Amino acid sequence: MSEENQVPQEEVQQEAPAQEAPKAEEKVEAPAVEETVTEEPAFSWDDVEGGETAVNEEREALAALYEETLGSSVEHQVVEGKVTSKTDREVIIDINSKSEGVVSLNEFRYNPELAVGDTVEVLVDRQEDKYGQLVLSHRKARSIKAWDRVNEAHDNDEIVKGYVKARTKGGMIVDVFGLEAFLPGSQIDVKPIRDYDQYVDKTMEFKVVKINHEFKNVVVSHKALIEADLEEQKKEIISKLEKGQVLEGVVKNITSYGVFIDLGGVDGLVHITDLSWSRINHPSEVVELDQKINVVILDFDEGKTRIQLGLKQLEKHPWDALDENLSVGDKVTGKVVVLADYGAFVEVLPGVEGLIHVSEMSWSAHLRSAGDFMKVGDAVEAEVLTLDREERKMSLGIKQLTTDPWTDITTKYPQGSTHAGTVRNFTNFGIFLELEEGIDGLIHISDLSWTKKVKHPSEFTSIGAKLEVVVMDIDAENRRLSLGHKQVTDNPWDAYAVTFKVGNKVTGTMINSGDKGGDVSFAEHEGVEAYCPARHITKENGGKLEKGETAEFVVIEFNKDNRRIVVSHVGTYKEVELKKNTGRGGNKGGNVNVPNQNVERSTMGDLDALAALKEQMEKGSK
Repeated sequence: MSEENQVPQEEVQQEAPAQEAPKAEEKVEAPAVEETVTEEPAFSWDDVEGGETAVNEEREALAALYEETLGSSVEHQVVEGKVTSKTDREVIIDINSKSEGVVSLNEFRYNPELAVGDTVEVLVDRQEDKYGQLVLSHRKARSIKAWDRVNEAHDNDEIVKGYVKARTKGGMIVDVFGLEAFLPGSQIDVKPIRDYDQYVDKTMEFKVVKINHEFKNVVVSHKALIEADLEEQKKEIISKLEKGQVLEGVVKNITSYGVFIDLGGVDGLVHITDLSWSRINHPSEVVELDQKINVVILDFDEGKTRIQLGLKQLEKHPWDALDENLSVGDKVTGKVVVLADYGAFVEVLPGVEGLIHVSEMSWSAHLRSAGDFMKVGDAVEAEVLTLDREERKMSLGIKQLTTDPWTDITTKYPQGSTHAGTVRNFTNFGIFLELEEGIDGLIHISDLSWTKKVKHPSEFTSIGAKLEVVVMDIDAENRRLSLGHKQVTDNPWDAYAVTFKVGNKVTGTMINSGDKGGDVSFAEHEGVEAYCPARHITKENGGKLEKGETAEFVVIEFNKDNRRIVVSHVGTYKEVELKKNTGRGGNKGGNVNVPNQNVERSTMGDLDALAALKEQMEKGSK
């Protein structure tokens, strides 16, 4: 071989076909082939069969074969892959690329039945990382396809599988096609669910019932899958319902007003009053959740959508077991089960109750609340007052067990006797005083004080206060006592007759003063007040006595019966006229018992008129 036909070794190596992937997005280098350089004759295309053209064609064929072997995976695209291996933590997936990808097993929690050989969709995150590893994501691939699949399942009413991820307020969070959907608590099952946590980490079948495209919210239901089967079962049960029929059911729900019973797809209500013949406070005292019980059908509507059930009706009525010999006047014992202001219900036998009205709890005429005498749970003894077996009603009384205090009222509280009592009530006209339980009397407002003018009893005493009284009158037939408080002490007006004798001078203080006169009080006689007319309130200097001013007065009238004293300040500085007028009355040192409106004229009168009258009388005598 000539030197002209020789090709340098470096040029031969550079012209060696490079196995590259034909794809524009990536370049795949062919495995490096180690060449051993030996001393050979210079290369010439003339020595190659077909020449340079044949070599290029062979190079293109090898590149096409390599591309077919690696597949056409592209970054950020969703492709299908085959599960080649599965461990406790990872899933190995072949997408027909130069290497296999590894996906965390957590991304397949919704599909616990995943097995080797299954085809799954994955997103090519990266063609290769820094270690040359293919990076895939099944979760992202599901998320991309999720909305299309969810809408398709909703439109076609398909059943989908979902993985219950966690519990949330009002329901559960479910992974459906990679999207988080909401499963309301009411849509988990046809019966109320008390333990939501039992569904967490479980894969269940659902129906997509609602989609909000604006907020990308999805609502699923498991209840919808079983309602269709139950509906057929429900129709069959309802068609066979009859009043009086006894069925077995399961306690589905307990409320304050009753119990809902599942009769096998059909719900019925046992009202709290139909649970037991005995009075109960809450249905949980009789039944418990998930308990199997027999119930009787009491009633239902025309569509048989509302079924009224009974439990106590399966037992004999307790009134039928009541002693036949029990009659009015007999004594019974029982327990207080209900307490109200008007009375108490006493359970004599389980399911047999009698009412003790508050008026039958005490002989007292002052009605109080039943709670003042007893409380729930108390054991009491009572007397049967009425008994109606047909209506199943009974009334009882406890005051009948003690003697009526009014039977010997005249012996215990004779007229004129003195006793102590407790103030129980006020009226505008007096005070009701309780001498003992069941014995009350009335103190009229006029019998409260000898001296004090009482406008209302509350000014004199208070509720609960103790007062000493004298029995003034007894009406045993009508259960009435007339009492007096002021009668306990001597009448001070007997002594006042001397102190306030007509014509006596007394020192007093104006309590009030007005155009019509004023009232006068006396320091030495507390509680005694006198009246001073307007024309007698004038001072010697022409002025008027004012409120709070102390002055001397002359008594011009004294009336013991009416407790009335009339005084005059004018009479203190016009004694001549006063003596003449009082002398003419013929009542020196006695009571001047004249009408109130004529007091002024009969005692003082008009001075000018008296002078004229005197002059006329003197002329007549001559």
